[in-house]
Formats: sequence, C-alpha cells, structure tokens
Amino acid sequence: MTPKAETHEFKTEVKQLLNLIINSLYSNKEIFLRELISNASDAIDKVRFKSQTEEGILGDDTEFKIRIERDAIRNTLTVEDNGIGMTREEVMENIGTIARSGTAAFLEAVQQLDKESVLTPELIGQFGIGFYSAFIVADKITLVTRAAGSEQAVLWESHGDGEFTISDAEKKGRGTRITLELKKKEEGEPDFTDEWTLRGIVKRHSDFVAYPIVMEVEKEEPIPEQEQLKDKDGKPIGKTTRTVVKDETLNSMKAIWSRNKNEVEDQEYEEFYRHISHDWNAPLEKIHVKMEGTTEYTALLYIPSQAPFDVFNPEFQHGVQLYSRRVFIMDDCKELMPEYFRFVKGVVDAPDLNLNVSREILQQDRLVRNIRRNLVKKLFELLQKMDAEKYETFWEQFGSVLKVGIYTDHENQKKIADLVRYKTTKSDGKWKSLKAYVDDMQPGQENIYYITGENLTALANSPLLEQLKSKDYEVLLMTDPIDEWVTQALTEYEKKPLKSAEKGDLDLDEVDEDKKDLYETLFKHIRATLEEKVKEVRPSRRLTESVACLSGDAQDISGYMEKILKASGQEVPKTKRVLELNTSHPVMEKIQELFEKDKKDPTLDAYVHLLFDLAVIGEGGKVEDPAAFSKQVGNLMAGK
Repeated sequence: MTPKAETHEFKTEVKQLLNLIINSLYSNKEIFLRELISNASDAIDKVRFKSQTEEGILGDDTEFKIRIERDAIRNTLTVEDNGIGMTREEVMENIGTIARSGTAAFLEAVQQLDKESVLTPELIGQFGIGFYSAFIVADKITLVTRAAGSEQAVLWESHGDGEFTISDAEKKGRGTRITLELKKKEEGEPDFTDEWTLRGIVKRHSDFVAYPIVMEVEKEEPIPEQEQLKDKDGKPIGKTTRTVVKDETLNSMKAIWSRNKNEVEDQEYEEFYRHISHDWNAPLEKIHVKMEGTTEYTALLYIPSQAPFDVFNPEFQHGVQLYSRRVFIMDDCKELMPEYFRFVKGVVDAPDLNLNVSREILQQDRLVRNIRRNLVKKLFELLQKMDAEKYETFWEQFGSVLKVGIYTDHENQKKIADLVRYKTTKSDGKWKSLKAYVDDMQPGQENIYYITGENLTALANSPLLEQLKSKDYEVLLMTDPIDEWVTQALTEYEKKPLKSAEKGDLDLDEVDEDKKDLYETLFKHIRATLEEKVKEVRPSRRLTESVACLSGDAQDISGYMEKILKASGQEVPKTKRVLELNTSHPVMEKIQELFEKDKKDPTLDAYVHLLFDLAVIGEGGKVEDPAAFSKQVGNLMAGK
C-alpha cells in the first residue's frame, strides 16, 4: 500500500546546494520564472510526443498551454502546465532528492571557487537544477502533479530548509502545478505578482516558447451598445467601457529556428540558447541554416562558450533536439551529431521524418545521415573561419573532446587534425597548429616530434629532448590523456610522420663506436644489476647534457599511457623500460673507473641504482627509496 504522507530530510550535499542557490543568485532573481517555464515546456513536449504512439493519452485536454497565476493579496505566484506530469517515484527522483550524478560534480566545482567568488548562474543550469532557483524568491514551494495516464496525483512541499513532504493528492487532469509563496518584497525589488513585471520577464526570456504562456489580465473593453444606459435622446449616460478579466497570451510562440535569420536579433538567439541549454553564459558561436531540396531541414546550432563540468561523464547527454514540423521528437539525439561534437546545443527540424521514428530507425535513416553529414561540414567550416582569439577560447574548453574524432572518424580525421592545437618547446606557452609546426620545421627534418606526459614544464625540460633541442627541432608537448590515443591514430600529418621523443631510436646521430665498445662490459653489468627494472641499457642518442633517461622501444606503451591505464583501474603488465646513458658525461667515466677497479665495490652498485633513479626523476616520476637516494646524493656532494 502506498504511504499517504511522508516527510524526508534532504541529504547533506542537497542542503548545501539549496543554500548556495538561494544565497548566491540573489541579484538574478527573475531567472526562476524562465526555469519554471522551460520545465513546463519540456513536459508538454514529452506528452505531445507520447500522444503520437499512445492514442487517447491526451483525453479531452488537447489544447497545450502554460498558465501563470498571480495573487497580490496572498503574495503567491503559480506556474501550471498540462504536460506529462510525474508519478510519485519520479517526483522523488527529479524533485525530492536531486538524485543526479551531476550533483557531486556540481558541489566539487563550487568548492573549487575562490572564497570571494559567488555561485554563477551557469553552474546552476549545467546541472539541471533550475527548479530550485524558485527558492530565491519563495519561502515555500508547493508542487501538485499528476502523470499522464494516472489517476493518482502527488503533492510535494518544502520551505527549502532541509526537509520536504510528499503525499497523495487530488488533481483534475494531467500536468504539474507549482505554487510559490513569495518572500516579502524589499524596497527596490521587482514585484513578481505585478502584471507588467511578469510580462517583461516572459518577453525577455520565453517569447519563443512553442506553447502559449497565458495569464489573466485586466482589460478595458467597450460596453455593448444595447447594455449602455442612455438618456431620452439616446446618448450614452456614464461609462461606455468596463474592466474585464481575460486570458492573454504573453509570448509570440514563433519557433526561432523557422524564422529567417535576418529577422532574428542577437538577443533572441541568446535567449533561445539559454532556454534549450540552461546555460546562463552567452554562446560562443551559432549556425542557423535552412536546407531545401532532396534533403530538407532547418537547424539552429550553438557552440557554448564554456564546457559543462560533466562533459566527460559517460552519462553526459548530447545537446541536439530533434523536431519534425515543430513537433518535438527527442532530445539527446546522438544520431545527428558525432561523439566529438557532443557539446553542441541546438535544434534540428526535419519535416519529412516520421513522428514515430525510433533511435534504431534513426541509425539507418538516409535522411538523418545526410543531415548529420551536412551539419558536421558546417561546424568544421565555422571552426576553420573563427578568429584566433575566439578559437583559442573554443580549444581550451573543447579541444579534448574534439580530439576524440581523430581516432573515431577516419573520414574527417584530416579536418580535425587541421584544427588541433598544441603547446611546443618553441611556442612560448601559446597554442600552435600542426600546419604551423610543419611550416617551421628545420631543413632536413623529416618527422614531427612529440612527447606525452602530465606536466607541461616537466615535458619541456625533459632530458629526452636534449638532442632534439640541440638541432633546434621543435617538439609538441602533449599533456592531455586523450593524446595517447590521438598519436596511435594520427600517424602522419602533411606526409610527415609523428614520432615520439620517448620511444624508438631517434636516428639523429651515429653512436660513437669507440665509446660503445669501451662501456660495453659496464653496460652488461648495469643491466644485470637492474634486471628487475630495465630490459636494456644502451648508449643514448637522445642525451647531450643529462647522464641518464628512460625510453621505450617503438612498440612499447609510453610511461604516461601506463599511468593512465593504472589510474583507470586496468591491470597493466609490468613494462620494463630502456635505460639510456650518456657516454660523454663525466659521471660515466667515474663509474667506469670504479667498475674496472673493483666490480664488487658497494659504491658501484649504489651508483648504478642512482643512475636509474636520476632517469626516473628526469621524467617526473618518483623514486622507490627516497631515503637511499637522498643519502647517496649527500655522499656525492661530500666527495665520498
């Protein structure tokens, strides 16, 4: 038996969330109404789509609308829709507990803000918790909802103070009714029961919503002549007009994507973006196209100016909504946008699509494939034409996502490679394209050199790059984990092979055969001493100043890739590295002397382990025995 009434306490993180929302968005109070209207519009979209496959689900209530009711005497504001509604379980999941994967990430992001920073609206929107912005203006929220096809309604109430109550209720018809008991208005603050205040908010933020937003307003209208009082000469006596209360639609309901782009103001584009994305930032760029002919569709796409915090979350939803003749079909339409453009927001309206289309059918639909191909082409053109400053903003926010296409979309790999940017040993901290790198290559340079790792400074100063720097060769510094997969897929650019500075033989200089022969026996001894750690000891063709470094054979995984796999919980087979030693370094002469004098000298063994530790530190790693390393360095400094 379903419990009639229950009181629940918000979880600790939700209490923190509510406190942040209520106190940090104080200067953006009117955003709450936009959020409630957007939620209502989404609910109507869903029931409208569901009605295409479930005959009779609408009953007699087929006129969709969003109603705003204001009561200045009681100081309340109500937003009501006849959308899909919610069951008790859905209320608990969507409203009662904010049981979303994004909540933890949201709080983590907020905690990283400086103490003087305030919670910005874009943080709220990105995590889908705009409903709670109503607590900015309300002392109490009462929600009554009834799911389409259900006879039972649900009542949810909360003062936003740590608890909420949920119980069974009565409601005529499907949909959701949200009533706000408004806080007492302070001097200079907007009155959210005032007709013109509400008109202005709707016009600014929700004019393009596809369903009528109605509100009862007072109007003056003529008194019918037959009802007017007249004198003996038939002339009207007293008033000829009277005040009536009637529903008025506050929004134009013009689907912004269906209008000619020359007729749409920038502000309208921005408000529509906020409507579909719940992002309070203005978009970085937009594309508004209308295609006619064999493939007919209209698209309005946006590139955000800031990446969502959960853009790499496996549950992250694609941002493109699919419509057919302005009838909503689905959001999160992965079939219209490749994975590496999953951050793109917007709407695609394809009039020839069947409203009952399923995701399985979409995957095979030729029209959808053509639309996708055209949209991807448009996005590439947009990115290629961006000015340098704006593109840098894009790259810093979404570069990691775009690079996914390097190894998932072979057809467009070259276009993506053209858009890729890296910092290099010569770029002075600035981003550089692969095309610019190739243009700046030294005479005789055959390869594009790169190195992967976690820390930009450590990579730039890596001993592995000494020989490359001595020849004035530029090296790409790759600090993004995704680059490990990029370099596996992108083996060349402009017919120039990509070559790791860490793996394989760089083939830059010939080995000094005399020194190789001189140190051959010592190197065998070092290899035997370090047999648990290294697979080979070689004279280095990478080093010019440092004494030791660790490298790998061409087919080996890099040290950074090994770290990535281990961090993700994957079992990685123990990989032995190659210890490269600089035979021109004075230290090697000293070790050679020790070796020739007494192969069993403990100092020799200590020096061998010290060489390995120096190589580990040189690539930013941690030595296994810091105490022994410290002692040995101290002895060296003392001349022992």
